[in-house]
Amino acid sequence: MTALAVAEPGIGRSYRLLGVRVHALSLDALTDTVAAGVRSGERRIIANHNLHSIYLHQRDEKLRAFYRRAHVVHVDGMSIIVAARLLGLPLRREHRVTYVDWLDPLLAAAARRGWRVMYIGQQPGVAQRGAAALRCRHPGLVFEALQGFFDPSRDGDENRAVLRRIHDFEPHVLMVGMGMPRQEHWIHDNLSALPPCVLLTAGAAIGYAAGSVPTPPRWAGAMCMEWAFRLVAEPRRLWRRYLLEPWFVLAILARELMAGAVRRRGWLRWDE
Repeated sequence: MTALAVAEPGIGRSYRLLGVRVHALSLDALTDTVAAGVRSGERRIIANHNLHSIYLHQRDEKLRAFYRRAHVVHVDGMSIIVAARLLGLPLRREHRVTYVDWLDPLLAAAARRGWRVMYIGQQPGVAQRGAAALRCRHPGLVFEALQGFFDPSRDGDENRAVLRRIHDFEPHVLMVGMGMPRQEHWIHDNLSALPPCVLLTAGAAIGYAAGSVPTPPRWAGAMCMEWAFRLVAEPRRLWRRYLLEPWFVLAILARELMAGAVRRRGWLRWDE
């Protein structure tokens, strides 16, 4: 898969690289995209990609189906920005948006605009502590959190109970933070049963607010070193993600760099 840029009406430019599609959106542009989704009154998925998701994307058909249904896929990883620059694509540091940086601006906008926000994820108690902290930081925010440790089977009693809670709350924004790829699978399996809202795959976002997940220093993200902070904080859970999976993604990058070199030199010709 060679790098390819495509302009998409109402969203801006998207790019294909490393076998996936991403959009070049800054933090403010991403918040505006959420606002447009709320105004539309439709179900819209705003997903994200990092090296871990690109690795899983090659192996998980349901995950690929989820990304095909996503309205927007933003960049969550400086490594993708670096790869894009190597491939000659104009993605910049501002196009990398993580929930560590985005959560508070997003919820500040929600408080101002009267959006109801629901979060599903994290262990029992953590979601509630995070929700309480976020409501204190953003007066007027209507925010409810549900713990993510339930049986996600589509027709199971626990899953039906979660869907009822969601419908009763009528969220404008539904953040699903069950970890990857569980959160994407859950949205894919339950999309038709969810009310019209903007769906965000939010990972451990509320864990940062609750203080249960260490927050990497922001200089580490700017220098592509956030992975090292996370690895030291949670080595048992993350060693494979940060020490093994990147080699697979590097192989994809090498193939795309070689394909680009071949095309530029005119050794082979083919259509996109």
